[in-house]
Amino acid sequence: MQKVYILLTESLKNREKQGLLRKLYPIKERRGCKIIVNNKEYIDFSSNDYLGLSNHPQIINAAKEAVNRYGTGACASRLLSGSFEIHHKLEEEVARFKQKEKALIFNSGYQANLGILSALLSRDDCVFSDRLNHASIIDGIILSQAKIIRFKHNDTDNLKSLLEKQRKKYKKALIITETIFSMDGDRAPLKELIELKKRYDCIIMVDEAHATGIFGENGSGIVEQEGISDEIDIIMGTFSKALGCFGAYCTSDKKMIEYLINTARSFIYSTSLPPAVIASNLKAIEIIRNEKFRRETLLKNSEFFKDNLKDLGLKVRGSSQIIPLIIGDNNKTIKIAARLQRQGYFVLPIRYPTVPKNESRLRFSMTFNHSKEVIINLLDSLRKFV
Repeated sequence: MQKVYILLTESLKNREKQGLLRKLYPIKERRGCKIIVNNKEYIDFSSNDYLGLSNHPQIINAAKEAVNRYGTGACASRLLSGSFEIHHKLEEEVARFKQKEKALIFNSGYQANLGILSALLSRDDCVFSDRLNHASIIDGIILSQAKIIRFKHNDTDNLKSLLEKQRKKYKKALIITETIFSMDGDRAPLKELIELKKRYDCIIMVDEAHATGIFGENGSGIVEQEGISDEIDIIMGTFSKALGCFGAYCTSDKKMIEYLINTARSFIYSTSLPPAVIASNLKAIEIIRNEKFRRETLLKNSEFFKDNLKDLGLKVRGSSQIIPLIIGDNNKTIKIAARLQRQGYFVLPIRYPTVPKNESRLRFSMTFNHSKEVIINLLDSLRKFV
């Protein structure tokens, strides 16, 4: 055991030298766009609570009512006695929300991607995966033992070339992408991917984690906005970002969902989400439909921030509420983040291996609670530091 700890210590020291050592920050309180860390108040630009729903009084009341009625836990997996009527109600609502036949609730986005991909694929199959797809997608593919073939980010010409060379070697083939990418904030060329799916006899799956609640007439996501629900075979997403709650979903046709209920191990062998969480998710979908002004304000302010960063001559990416400011060097990124934190802005450095080497960045997660005044003051600070 002592040898193991020696190796672990060496590994941590190496990470620290390379600027890759991460830390946990104990958050004392979160209200609106402000958080308290180590008794200091910050304006938070690291949260995925894009619409500011995590403290919405209607959602809080829905959770309280569910606790009073059902208790604090589901106490069993869904295939035992943990499948409450409210779980089924949420699945029906999500299916309508995403314009698909049926839905299945998972305990997290990570568990959803692991469960779906490992159940759907085997070593005789292959997956064409965007190079910048989330770690949960990569881990799900690895667990499935399918051949992973990564195409250049959002490069449909590269994907076409790979499909031409590789598709015929495998039984099933899946094309998978995020609709809004979590670290670059840009969107996938979905219509072009659908054309390739049809031409090369593939299934297509999209991860709408960072698009759900933000885009589309009803806030359903990019798939709704582009009117292609019937063309996407599997839509996965989460309740833990714009909805301000917790959990994840998968929507597809009835046969696919029935298959996953019987084969997705992360679903089968997990205690189901507490009814209070499910009630919160239901109320959040209702609010997203009714309070369109939240996403409209968010996207307008995000565009304002991004345009002003460009005017400062800074390298920014994205076409969403996620705005990465590319710095490049790890140490420089860490120093700028520390300076911003001293100014009262909770902005964290994102480094390799979360993003590619030499692409370290400050990732600004814009939310409905960030006022124009807050954004202008942040721009003034960035003008001094970057």
